[in-house]
Amino acid sequence: MPSLLPDGEPVPEDGSLPASALVGAGKRPLGFYLHVPYCATRCGYCDFNTYTADELRGTGGVLASRDTYAGILTDEVRLARKVLGDDPRAVQTVFVGGGTPTLLAAADLVRMLDVIRTEFGLADDAEITTEANPESVDPAYLAALRDGGFNRISFGMQSAREHVLRVLDRRHTPGRPERCVAEARAAGFDHVNLDLIYGTPGESDDDWRASLDAAVGAGPDHVSAYALIVEEGTRLARRIRRGEIPMTDDDVHADRYLMTEEALASAGFRWYEVSNWAASPAARCRHNELYWRGADWWGAGPGAHSHMGGVRWWNVKHPGAYAARLAEGRSPGAGREVLAAEDRRVERVLLELRLGDGCPLSILRPDGLAAARRALADGLLEAAPFDAGRAVLTLRGRLLADAVVRDLVD
Repeated sequence: MPSLLPDGEPVPEDGSLPASALVGAGKRPLGFYLHVPYCATRCGYCDFNTYTADELRGTGGVLASRDTYAGILTDEVRLARKVLGDDPRAVQTVFVGGGTPTLLAAADLVRMLDVIRTEFGLADDAEITTEANPESVDPAYLAALRDGGFNRISFGMQSAREHVLRVLDRRHTPGRPERCVAEARAAGFDHVNLDLIYGTPGESDDDWRASLDAAVGAGPDHVSAYALIVEEGTRLARRIRRGEIPMTDDDVHADRYLMTEEALASAGFRWYEVSNWAASPAARCRHNELYWRGADWWGAGPGAHSHMGGVRWWNVKHPGAYAARLAEGRSPGAGREVLAAEDRRVERVLLELRLGDGCPLSILRPDGLAAARRALADGLLEAAPFDAGRAVLTLRGRLLADAVVRDLVD
């Protein structure tokens, strides 16, 4: 089942924020994340807040219906308008994630976008993204999304090998994601991403190389590649615990990452975050950059997280409870926290160090700066940026990013 929500103080029933959250808001970009919690089946490795039809049956399924969901979510967008008041910012990015957003009708996704456009306005160059499973779209669906204002799409490819997809419980067939890229281009999408996962039990180097070749050959302008994380409570974790399948180790993950960097760099992609490569600066996911740079975003939907000016909050997880709260005119927020200045500084280091341009050395404490000098001597940080006042990971540093970050914030 999906992971637990964090603890926090209660969210006011009207969703109001502390005044501090909007101080200086006009200087920060604003984005929206829209969570669609539905999946046709649950992938064995996934612990996201998602639900299949069977999991919702008998648990408030009418309130949680896919057919009514777009209308429910738009109620939260209108709540956001009330909470933010006369905030003049046009929305810079919208990202529809899940789950499988494309299990909803294309008209529903466009409807959700239209409410943001009506309530807040969209920047002229707004980035509008949806995630999609390859088997849940066709050319007509993609054309409807593009006509409705979506200009970026992210397909879950994971692997080009059938036996790897089977271990992950993915339902699409090899080759389908590549065809989706072509269909999205034909529909007029400006930017197309493919998501890959490496380190699946039973995956060989040749399997991963084939996946990289297939992804590059499909012609996306963005690729995300993540090491498989085995989350407790998932079917994959249970299978590994029972000894049905082995688990790869960190050395395998490191080898696969090096293969990824070599293949993507050779194809003209450049890393701009440890797990993300873009063919050009324009192809970067601007919405994710909001997260990594501590900007403002409102997360609408069950279990969605939001951040405004150092205030973070999260919604109730179950679609039925989420719908019921909004129907009663109450905020769906389950809890929140106001980040202290030190918490925000630490988060800057945690997130910005993973970026291609790194983090400023000026935000490090004396012990962290000493650790940065050691990392430089160990070949984990680039010398030229360091001399210019920034900590930027080398390729070897990216392999050890979590450890480097811990040293710099301790």
